[in-house]
Amino acid sequence: MASLTVRKLDEALKASLRLRAAKAGRSVEDEVRMILREAAEPQAVKPPSGPARNQPHRARASSATDLPRVTLIIGGGIAAYKALDLIRRLKERDIHVRCVMTRAAQQFVTPLTAGALADERCYTDLFDAQSEFDAGHIRLARDTDLIIVAPATADLMAKMAQGHADDLATAILLATNRPVLVAPAMNPLMWANVATKRNVAQLAHDGVSFIGPNSGEMAEANEAGVGRMSEPTEIAVAAEAMLRPPQTGPLAGKKILITAGPTHEPIDPVRYIANRSSGKQGYAIAASAAEAGADVTLISGPVDLDDPTGVRVIRVESARDMLAQVEAALPIDIAIFAAAVADWRIANAGEQKIKKTASGMPPLQLVENPDILATISKHQQNRPQLVIGFAAETQNLIENATSKLKRKGCDWIVANDVSPASGVMGGDRNTVHILTRDNAEVAVDSWPVMTKEEVADALVAKIASTIGQQNS
Repeated sequence: MASLTVRKLDEALKASLRLRAAKAGRSVEDEVRMILREAAEPQAVKPPSGPARNQPHRARASSATDLPRVTLIIGGGIAAYKALDLIRRLKERDIHVRCVMTRAAQQFVTPLTAGALADERCYTDLFDAQSEFDAGHIRLARDTDLIIVAPATADLMAKMAQGHADDLATAILLATNRPVLVAPAMNPLMWANVATKRNVAQLAHDGVSFIGPNSGEMAEANEAGVGRMSEPTEIAVAAEAMLRPPQTGPLAGKKILITAGPTHEPIDPVRYIANRSSGKQGYAIAASAAEAGADVTLISGPVDLDDPTGVRVIRVESARDMLAQVEAALPIDIAIFAAAVADWRIANAGEQKIKKTASGMPPLQLVENPDILATISKHQQNRPQLVIGFAAETQNLIENATSKLKRKGCDWIVANDVSPASGVMGGDRNTVHILTRDNAEVAVDSWPVMTKEEVADALVAKIASTIGQQNS
């Protein structure tokens, strides 16, 4: 069959084809193939009209046009492997990703891998006959909402600052009128070099946004300092903030800290004390608070959950780790302690795996963990305006929660029954009672059974109403 030739078509038809291709998230050539394929299909085999349960991949592709679009340029450094995780992190946030790789980047990761993760072909060549027949580098530069360069090497940033366009990546960057987010990655001495500083200053003056680099160990032996590429989650959060600017909401401008999940208290290198908390309720609250416009930090114990969109997540293991991160986050406006923190830990955790002995079980001395809720509730300098604790009980729910509210010094307690019959631990539904101080009395507001997301939305709405009244 003869090759497709678009250049010979009249300008009006070419413009129509480009518009149709852009809406479908395809190249003009792919769109022409789609038109020919549809025209060649027998009418008898076309699906009947009306709603279809299982749309083919071709039909689903058009929905990608509703998603924010990112062109990810992967530079040539050892951190290129992190770009593969970045693709996944962006897609988790419902962001469509199209990848471009420099020649140097292909020495570290393959276009096939990047394309497979992005569900779309990875572009590598400025003189690619398949894409450049319709000015592919211009399409890649314009048919996007944001360009991310990660990793951005010293060489690539130098080319950007000087306006070079000698490969596909730099041609896209020179031809774009879209925002650009750069994640530098290089040796610390290269980052500190006066030439790099000059290039960074020029790019910042030109309107380019930066994230990182971070400080830490380098790939080279005995090398450490500032130069590590920001973690994929950090870049994805920054990208989403640019693509979906925070909406004004009832908690806009408020800094909220939330703890979630269990803590793991080590017995030895392979064993620990823990509980059955899934972290679902705390994560749902964090997501709801972010949607309400708050600046949210989530300090999470070990859980198997995705990071909530637009939330800064700090992962910890033990109760002492969690308290340290909570205090480091102060000052804040609101603190919500939903984590199921272990009450005790082993006084002297074994440095090696504790072995069975003929004399029986080795003695394990328990000591009390720090009380995070009480510590922050009674903080002298940076006590939050509103401190909310959780009471997970298996009996005498309201009585025990009331005692906890008075003993800890917090403002509210969210009490729930976590006995095995309730199914709350690890489940998707919850029944909570909100205990608040009413002068010397304690008021109890009992809510019906709801999903944990519904509980989160109702709690955030109550917080917003209370904070609004206090500040009025």
